[in-house]
Amino acid sequence: MLLAPVEEKMWEKSQSKSRTKMSEVNINDKYESREKRILTEINREKLPSFVEALKKPGYMNLQPDFQRRPRWDDKKKSRLIESFLINIPVPPIILYEVKYNSYEVMDGQQRITAIREFYQNHLKLTGLELWPELDGLTYNQLPAKIQAGIDRHSISSIVIIAESTSDEEEALFLKQKTFERINTGGVELSQQEARNCLYHGKFNLLLLKLARHPIFADAWGIPKDDNDPKIIENNLYKKMEDAELVLRFFALRNVDHFRRGMEGFLDLYMMKSVSFSEEDVNILEGIFLDTLTLAHEIYEDNLFKPFDPKMGDWKQTSYKAYYDAVMVGFSRHLQDAKRLIAKKVKLIEETKKLFNKEESRLLTGGGKTKSEIQERIQLFDEMLSQVIGE
Repeated sequence: MLLAPVEEKMWEKSQSKSRTKMSEVNINDKYESREKRILTEINREKLPSFVEALKKPGYMNLQPDFQRRPRWDDKKKSRLIESFLINIPVPPIILYEVKYNSYEVMDGQQRITAIREFYQNHLKLTGLELWPELDGLTYNQLPAKIQAGIDRHSISSIVIIAESTSDEEEALFLKQKTFERINTGGVELSQQEARNCLYHGKFNLLLLKLARHPIFADAWGIPKDDNDPKIIENNLYKKMEDAELVLRFFALRNVDHFRRGMEGFLDLYMMKSVSFSEEDVNILEGIFLDTLTLAHEIYEDNLFKPFDPKMGDWKQTSYKAYYDAVMVGFSRHLQDAKRLIAKKVKLIEETKKLFNKEESRLLTGGGKTKSEIQERIQLFDEMLSQVIGE
């Protein structure tokens, strides 16, 4: 099976780094030198002034690489505005100062977006609990005293100063640790959102890119248009689980090294991905696209959907376990792509037969151990080998 150069070596055992013992004097010196300590400042700004400042070019990057995708609907945005109206404390946003008066949003993207949309009259209030009389109104349509009441409120921000460290790598580490430990507005991070924060880089950007491929998105029922309002309602998209599915493909191609359970193994692969070169990432992208194209050529609209022998038809939804087997299986036979396509009818017949076997439970979610995942992939792989050999 084709592997990127880095994958051939990434599982080699690395020498564990021993902790350097330090004396009490040295520890005190380290603390006084502000090493591994974050410098911050706290600001407060009236909401209208804050929104006006957002218009300045380069002032604030709302969605750096490590931010999550938008997850707030209009109801949640409206509740934030209602919180200002009734004086409920709103958590501060966390900013990282990239350079003087230029910031990245580390936590608070949803709050900032809601406030901006409200003042731009793009948000019609909805689902208000204490002020339902205001439902359906934009900022400009609100009574004058209600507008004034909201305008007098402020948004707080905690700014991490760029001078916290002069080392670029250390600065990245501090940003990641800050994001990992702060309160993220009451919405718990999904596993992939956490990985997106902690291990962002060339490979992570590739996951997000491939997750938006039209064939892939369509197979998982995710709107293909980024501007489709329904996309925010799609759980796979808003929790980055689509990107996690792409990650599963890359990680499970290395299933012989599987350990720590599925989530732990995906974490491990992401940790190692930080060192991937541009060449490695390009090779991996090619492998994924070639595999996806081949699988779609065979199964078309039934891509990743198991066959139901009792119903005599394909299921309506895609299954993760079957996706694993299909993608990893086909990736092992890319050199036989033309032969498999030529035997498409036979391959579909054999796939249907596969689901009559007792072991087919492994293709629809049964089994989470290393041996069961290996067996799941092997089951599909052997079926492909059989069709190729005939």
